[in-house]
Amino acid sequence: MERLVIASAGALSLIALLCACGPANVDPQVSPASNSPGVGNQAAIERIDDIETAVAVWRDAGSIAEARAAAETALNLVVGTDGPNYGDADGDGKINGAVDEGLLPGLAGEPGLAQTPPVSACVEADVLGGSWEDPQGRWAQALAAVDAWTPTKNTMPALASHPQRVFGWASLTLASDDLDEAHEYAGHAQIHVDVSRHAFEDCT
Repeated sequence: MERLVIASAGALSLIALLCACGPANVDPQVSPASNSPGVGNQAAIERIDDIETAVAVWRDAGSIAEARAAAETALNLVVGTDGPNYGDADGDGKINGAVDEGLLPGLAGEPGLAQTPPVSACVEADVLGGSWEDPQGRWAQALAAVDAWTPTKNTMPALASHPQRVFGWASLTLASDDLDEAHEYAGHAQIHVDVSRHAFEDCT
């Protein structure tokens, strides 16, 4: 079966290409004064740290069960209790990555950590991926991307929010029985964690 492959070399250059924080992507309500990197949202940055830790475990997992558990952790940290598929997604009897508030908003518009002011233009574009006025629609799009994904049709780039793409790769891992596939999906997820961190810490 043909697989998507993203080489680890050159990942940093991909971050620059994936970062879509140009003026055309800025919500008109975002103030130019909020464009200072790494300001006012330490909780979100710490959440990205936790997601990155989960992705590292997932990438280096020695079994599919370990990979699924780490993918569940990453998924739960992104969505929070009010997001889609939160909970014991791998069916091991425990909730890995249990949190209340997600990095992204919940299904009914419950606030996510990424929305904590001030929200820079880069966070708006790359982490939130635009407006969350229709949170159910945003999550429906992410779930549809997961359902439509095939090894020859990568649907994740349709999602403007990079944490939503982490959600997508985690969801695919949770549905897989193949450890090599799980490791590959973790490699994709890491790229989107890097873009998200860049939006908070470096992108101005």
